[in-house]
Formats: sequence, C-alpha cells, structure tokens
Amino acid sequence: QVQLVESGGGLVQAGGSLRLACASSGRTIRTFAMGWFRQPPGKEREIVAALSASGTDTYYTDSVKGRFTISRDTAKNTVYLQMNSLKPEDTAVYYCAAKGAVSYYVTYARQGSYDYWGQGTQVTVSS
Repeated sequence: QVQLVESGGGLVQAGGSLRLACASSGRTIRTFAMGWFRQPPGKEREIVAALSASGTDTYYTDSVKGRFTISRDTAKNTVYLQMNSLKPEDTAVYYCAAKGAVSYYVTYARQGSYDYWGQGTQVTVSS
C-alpha cells in the first residue's frame, strides 16, 4: 500500500512562489510515475505536471510551462512541484498521484491512469 501526503500549500500574492511536496510512504517512488493535478473552485480536476518513473521525462500543461517544475528526491521519497510567478488562476486544491506498473520513461496525463492519490493541499493566489 502507498500513502501520499501533500504539504506546502498556502496563501501567496500574485508573482510569488510556493513549493509543494508529496511524501510517499510504502514503496519507493522510483517504481512510480508521478503526477500533480489541481482542481480550481467550481471546475474539474486537471493535470498540472507529470514525471516518469525514470525521473528523466516530464510533462507540463501549457498554462504552467516555464513557471512550474516537477522534481523528486528519491532519498526522501518525495516529489516536489516548484511553482513560480503564480497567478490568481493557479488557485486550486493541488493533488499528487502515483501510478505503479509503468513504462519507465513514460509520463501519464490522464487521471484514470493513477492508482494512488493524496488528500490535497490548498493553494490560493491573491491578486
């Protein structure tokens, strides 16, 4: 069994930065493809960024390219989402997710691809 716990959310002004962390207990994240998703108020959950199990391949949704970076620290079994130049439209609950039984160099953008989910952390960007 895998448990994912997000942290690092909060309130920040537009243009500011936050770093979200997703700590995994159970299996090592080396065996998982990872993803960050978000659900803005009144909207459906959407992909933000994804990382392959190899740690070498990434995917970003267009709206965050150049501003967000997904990374991992295998020693800490933790995945990060560095968010810079935040905008009010980035306001959402952010979730991390893990997918087992993966192709090593593939990233996964579909929610249905993921097996495990964290509880979410709120990010609010004020204008």
